[in-house]
Amino acid sequence: MTKPTSKLPDGFVDWFRGSSPYIHAHRGRTFVIAFGGEAVADERFANLVHDIALLHGLGIRLALVHGARPQIEERLKTRGVETQYINGLRITDDAALSCVKEAAGSVRVEIEALLSMGLANSPMAGARIRAASGNFVTAKPIGVRDGIDYCHTGEVRRIDAMGLEQRLAAGAIAIIPPLGYSPTGEVFNLSAADVAASVAIALGAEKLISLVETKGLTDSHNRLIPNIMPKEVDALLNRRKQLAADLVQHLQAAVSACRSGVRRIHLIDRRLDGALLKELFTRDGIGTLITAEPYEETRTARIDDVGGLLGLIEPLEEQGVLVRRSRELLETEIDCFTLMERDGMAIACAALYPYPQESMAELACMAVHPDYRGDDRGNRLLIHMESLARRQDIHRLFILTTQAAHWFLERGFVQAELKDLPMRKRELYNYRRNAKVFIKPL
Repeated sequence: MTKPTSKLPDGFVDWFRGSSPYIHAHRGRTFVIAFGGEAVADERFANLVHDIALLHGLGIRLALVHGARPQIEERLKTRGVETQYINGLRITDDAALSCVKEAAGSVRVEIEALLSMGLANSPMAGARIRAASGNFVTAKPIGVRDGIDYCHTGEVRRIDAMGLEQRLAAGAIAIIPPLGYSPTGEVFNLSAADVAASVAIALGAEKLISLVETKGLTDSHNRLIPNIMPKEVDALLNRRKQLAADLVQHLQAAVSACRSGVRRIHLIDRRLDGALLKELFTRDGIGTLITAEPYEETRTARIDDVGGLLGLIEPLEEQGVLVRRSRELLETEIDCFTLMERDGMAIACAALYPYPQESMAELACMAVHPDYRGDDRGNRLLIHMESLARRQDIHRLFILTTQAAHWFLERGFVQAELKDLPMRKRELYNYRRNAKVFIKPL
């Protein structure tokens, strides 16, 4: 009998293996996921719910905060009710509040229904997910601002973190609508972005994930900004006044959450199928990451970086591009190495060996991971190493290379002779390797 041909896509095994560090890292963590009513109205919303169910199945504790703007607009239109938006917030009068409550309830029920699916031969088969909702959000009215009465539009006052924790600990997915309640029994219409940030802060969540209606945060040329820090978001919001009000709300909420201890906030284009999985289970993701500390940094290597350095340089040693270095030698010379690290992974390195008497230094062992060679990291690493050399009062930088001559020539290095090197380096020169010498004045 002929064995059936595998229909798995090329690269599936590599992708699955590559996702395993994230599967381990995310298990048992708390994520807050925010999405608008636009996502719920999308015909592909079931796919998003399937991905949420998958995260739950991988042991991630989930709180979902949903919006309901299009559902509210539909009910307002049907009843002939007009409302006004000021600073991105709806003025919620009595008639509008009735529509808000109906829409929020309808969206919540739809999410619960999809999470309750368990049909055989479907992504939800055997999931048995429990959804929990309730009055977790205490709110207060915005009141009158700049002469405008916001009526039943409110803001978060307090989150019942203990109540939410109990539901999450019991294995349920918490569903939180954009509504809040006051001790006097009033109901307030809230910003879903504000609710999501407040929930993430109260739960001490590992991540706040906002599924937005854009591809994330982009620069002035509409290119995705992959990672950014809160102070940079502040500057961007002050500089760019034409951003969509919804995106501004999510950015402001993200900055607030980040400064209140939420380690990572993700802005993802919810229109991309599988966006959640691509963002959470690949190193570079597909959206914008907001963190209090740099996601990618260049720093002096430490002894526990030796394994990562070996992973970078060994392939180039096998190709004859770099001189072989043992683990023991790397450990001895670790203080000479500079490392570029991205989310805990070594993606580039270089070493600087000073010769103070000649005011020269050797730039050696420069390597960039194959997946990161197209993003100008080599240039940035070279600039960093040159700056490092200048701070040590080095006036000339030299390299020995067999295969990268043109790359260094394009960056200001000039071919030189062996006699131009420091005496100690000349004595160690490997004539069999026959590397070319290049020098750059600093």
